[in-house]
Amino acid sequence: MYCGIRKVKKDIAIIRSERPATVAAVFTKNRTQAACVLVDKQQLAASQFCSAVVVNSGNANACTGERGWNDTWTMVDEASKALRLPREQVMVASTGVIGQYLPMDKIVPGIHAVAASLSRSGNVDAAEAIMTTDTYKKESAVQFSIGPSVVTIGGMAKGSGMIAPNMATMLAFVTSDAVISQPVLQKALWRANERSFNRITVDGDMSTNDMAVVQSNGMAANAEIKDHTEEYELFASALEYVLIKLAKMIARDGEGATKLVEVLVTGARSEEEAAQAARSVANSNLVKTAIHGADANWGRILAAVGYSGIDFNPDHVEISFNDLPVLKRDYQIVLDEEKAKSVLESENIVVRIELHQGKALARFWTCDLTKEYVHINASYRS
Repeated sequence: MYCGIRKVKKDIAIIRSERPATVAAVFTKNRTQAACVLVDKQQLAASQFCSAVVVNSGNANACTGERGWNDTWTMVDEASKALRLPREQVMVASTGVIGQYLPMDKIVPGIHAVAASLSRSGNVDAAEAIMTTDTYKKESAVQFSIGPSVVTIGGMAKGSGMIAPNMATMLAFVTSDAVISQPVLQKALWRANERSFNRITVDGDMSTNDMAVVQSNGMAANAEIKDHTEEYELFASALEYVLIKLAKMIARDGEGATKLVEVLVTGARSEEEAAQAARSVANSNLVKTAIHGADANWGRILAAVGYSGIDFNPDHVEISFNDLPVLKRDYQIVLDEEKAKSVLESENIVVRIELHQGKALARFWTCDLTKEYVHINASYRS
């Protein structure tokens, strides 16, 4: 819904569960945290349930001091009244420009208007309302069976710029109808988040407002999902699937981006080392500009692995683009410039780096870096 925070676009939404939902969340690791992050952490400490999340776009309400803190609690209280919910079961998320106060004269009536118009078909409007510089809405869902019960996990996210672990500049809201306890849900989210939102980067900047929230209200009436069971693995894998799909959409929609780039590191001693190397390559502006220009500059890739901090032998590294070999062991250059250029002109590119040190692998997703990224961020506040 539009309440007037932004000039013309939808800017406020509420995600409401029909019954109290078990809640799990992860937040930005930035030391500078927005008021909504601080308030939500306090809410999670007070209750294991969340029945509603109020989201506004166009204003981050970050670096706004006591007034920003109080404004967030006002959003909690107004949503609590409008939805007739306990105060501790309401969370808040904000995204937009840092350092500006929320226009509460617009947000308060906006909360009540949204609360009065909630519907099961409102997911599209909500997905649009949370966007900032995104060029398209991001949604994903999956269904699976636990015994005779069909369980659904669905999510929406926003994110386009200021994307970097840990977590990435993004908001993600996931809902499920599974019966699952809060500690088990939190464990599943930690795992899924580490392999999804913590594996994307657009520009290396970490936001003040990042969060991913999962609500699960038990309406599927399945047997409760317990830790260390097949049912847990099924749920955790499904959640990971949804989050990875959303994460890849965010990376593909990087500000000014024209290509989705997957950095796949294989043959590592551990998943942690593989992720560390992949992160270094995905964060390299030199690599991302080369990919934008369809330049098969494998030297930039090998250099980025070299400063990643992992211990490896550069002589053993092999590099390929979409299964097209570029570099073999002992620096054997097998690059076909014409074929490589054709591969790098595609919209989906996999940069594979084989370390020949072990059996572990990790993926990271990023995008190319373009002139349009500079243009967007040079005039963001206007």
